Amino acid sequence: MALVVQKYGGTSVGSVERIRNVARRVAKTYDDGNDVVVVVSAMSGETNKLVSLANEMCDFPSEREFDVLVATGEQVTISLLAMCLQSMGYQAKSYLGSQIPIITDSDFTRARIERIGDKKIREDLKNGTIIVVAGFQGVDRDGNVTTLGRGGSDTSAVAVAAALKADVCEIFTDVDGVYTTDPRIVPEAAKIEKISYDEMLEMASLGAKVLQTRSVEFAKKYGVDVHVRSSFNDNPGTLVTKEDEDMETVLVSGITYNKDESKISVLRVPDKPGIASALFSPLSAAGITVDMIIQNVSTDGSTDLTFTVPRGDFKKALKTVEETAREIGAAGVNSDEHIAKISIVGVGMRSHSGVASKMFQVLAAEGINIQMISTSEIKISCVIDAKYTELAVRVLHEAFELAKKDIKAE
Repeated sequence: MALVVQKYGGTSVGSVERIRNVARRVAKTYDDGNDVVVVVSAMSGETNKLVSLANEMCDFPSEREFDVLVATGEQVTISLLAMCLQSMGYQAKSYLGSQIPIITDSDFTRARIERIGDKKIREDLKNGTIIVVAGFQGVDRDGNVTTLGRGGSDTSAVAVAAALKADVCEIFTDVDGVYTTDPRIVPEAAKIEKISYDEMLEMASLGAKVLQTRSVEFAKKYGVDVHVRSSFNDNPGTLVTKEDEDMETVLVSGITYNKDESKISVLRVPDKPGIASALFSPLSAAGITVDMIIQNVSTDGSTDLTFTVPRGDFKKALKTVEETAREIGAAGVNSDEHIAKISIVGVGMRSHSGVASKMFQVLAAEGINIQMISTSEIKISCVIDAKYTELAVRVLHEAFELAKKDIKAE
C-alpha cells in the first residue's frame, strides 16, 4: 500500500461533471490499494471572479479581507468532491487549510507555510477515509485565513506530501506533462519525460505555468517526487526528481516566456554607497519582488538603474519608486509594461560553452532587440519587446532542436 497525494487544478474541477471525473480517478487510485489525500483548487474562473468583486469594492482592498474572500473558492470544491465520493460509496472528508491545520506566516496574499499538522489526516487514513484538502490556503498563528498566492495549490499539495512522507505527489492539470515550450506557440514542442528539480525550478520561475515555483522548492528540499499528469487521460506525464547524469547530456531542456513582467528605470541616480539600498528597501517592505537588475554607471558620477517587477505589482512599485527617486535626488523615472522575458533552461549548459552567443545570434537574426540579460549556471534570460514573444520562442525552439524527439534519459 502506498500513500498518494493528488492535486487537481481549477480546469480539472471546472464543472460538476469534471468533479465527477476527478472522483472516479481518485476512487480508482484508492481501489488499487492506496491511501489517498486529494488537494484541489477552486473551480476554473472562480478566483478571478472573487478578485474582480474585491476590485469593484475598492481600489486597494485590505489584504487580510482579500484572503478571507478568495479562500472561499476552494471551500466549494472540496465539499462537492467529498459529496461525490460519498455518493459513490466511499468514506471521504473535506478539510479547510485551517482545520488540518496548515500553519503559515501572516504575509497575506503570499503567505509561506511554516508547519502542517498531520494528526487528523493520519487518523482518518487509518480508518480508510479519502481526505480532500483545500489548496491555496492556510491559517496564521492568530487564526487569520491566509492564502499562498496564485498557483498556491501546487505548494499545498507538495507540502502535504512532504509532511506525510507520501510515496508520490501527482499534480493533475490540463496538460499531460512539462513540454520543451508552450505547445500553443510551438505545436511541435516535445514532452519531457524526466526533469531535475533545478531545471523545473528555473522553468517555473521564468514563466512555465505547469508548476508553481514554491511547490518545486518544497519538492527539492524534502525530496518529494512530483509526477505532472493530465486529468483528462491516462498518459504518462513528466517526473520531477533529483538530477542524474543522463540529464546533463541535454544541452537545453526548454524555452520559457513570461509576459507578466514590467520594467522600471530610475535615471541619473547619484552613484554613492547606500543608494541601491535606499531604492530597493521600500520595494521589499511593500512585498514587491524585484527580478532582473541592470546598473549603468556614467562618467558624470551618476547611474541609471533598471529592474523588472511582476506586472501585477507595477502600479504599486511605480508609485513607491517615484517617491524614493525624489528623496534620493534622481533625475526621473521611466517605465514600460509591454515587455516579456524569454529564457532557455538546461543543466547541460553547465558543461557547454557557446549557448549564450547562439541565443543572441538567433534573436538578432530576427531583428529582436535585447533590453536586459540575466544568467545563471543553467539558464539565460533576455528581456525583449512583448510583441516579439511568440516569434522569439519559435526561433529559439527550432535553433536548439527541441522538437526532434522527447527529451528523456536514455
